Amino acid sequence: MIVVRCRDCNTEVVDGKSCGCPNMVTVKGDVVSAVDLTRTIVVRSNKVEEKTALTAEDLAYQEKRRKRKVRKLNFEVR
Repeated sequence: MIVVRCRDCNTEVVDGKSCGCPNMVTVKGDVVSAVDLTRTIVVRSNKVEEKTALTAEDLAYQEKRRKRKVRKLNFEVR
């Protein structure tokens, strides 16, 4: 559940509600909307940590592979 605080009226807004001040902070599901989002504070978020399926060895291999150079071949055009 996402909880957002409006800095104008200092009310905490939860899912399906709005604050009612001129900034109109509204929370619907995972979407937070307002007239000016800089005047809002996210108090609590339902962000889930992403777990990677790659091991440390796989990540090192991918990083080393990313740094490879592209070999250019010169062909003679007839």
